[in-house]
Amino acid sequence: MNFFKKLFGSSKAPQTQDDQPAPQSPELGDLTEAEAANLAVREAGAACLDRHWSAVGTVERDVLAYLISPTFSGGPYWPSTRQAYRVVRRGDTIILATEGLSDPFDDTEGMGNGFEMELFVETADIPEHARGPVGEVDPFKRSWAFELLEHVAKTVADAGGITHQLDQHGALSLELPGLSQSHHMSDQLPKLFVTDDDSTGVLIGAPAPDFPTQLDDMPLSPVRLVPVVLITAAELEYVRSGGRAAREDLVSRLTAAGVGHLSSLHRASVV
Repeated sequence: MNFFKKLFGSSKAPQTQDDQPAPQSPELGDLTEAEAANLAVREAGAACLDRHWSAVGTVERDVLAYLISPTFSGGPYWPSTRQAYRVVRRGDTIILATEGLSDPFDDTEGMGNGFEMELFVETADIPEHARGPVGEVDPFKRSWAFELLEHVAKTVADAGGITHQLDQHGALSLELPGLSQSHHMSDQLPKLFVTDDDSTGVLIGAPAPDFPTQLDDMPLSPVRLVPVVLITAAELEYVRSGGRAAREDLVSRLTAAGVGHLSSLHRASVV
């Protein structure tokens, strides 16, 4: 099915695979000099992200990843074949964040830290059956938040990253059509977030969270952490009709209402 529209057009939604622990890194002796250098930079970048997220909350040691990279089954191309999602526990909220969009490119040198961005969703509203206890991340793959982030990440990767669009347009909006065909969002999202034409929507890039989002100490180039914020059906309709001015006003309203970057299933619409 064509579950998500690309930021600028339409795109094929790749088949989702079961999440598995990330594969172990290859032995250095099996790598060429260039591959070993790439791996060293990738690990340095992962360590930088780990330090940052550890300052924000409690980072789970394991990540949600794939036994076989979706790149090999027709999925969108990430900078490397590593496609993963980390879990950060922060008081009553959970942050799910991509891990790999800022990896250095496997097959190209001198291009910095991949797409120079990672995406994240923060929410307190993950159902109990999909919220793993400390030390267990696998249940999160059954949450609306993971499904939403995974598909937005595929769309962003298929677009080749969106940092230039964010710089040019500010916060972006993305429609998610065919919600009733989703695996978990259709059951877990309240009707407040579903339009009459079976869509929901997100803001990408704003409002800003209450922690730094610019990582200037990544090994090759700066990387930004980009929030993905679930919006109500009324807010999506407002953006549909009002374009950039409506997006900017919606960001201001969410901030003024104290919602900010949090994706809350129990808030009222701000329009």
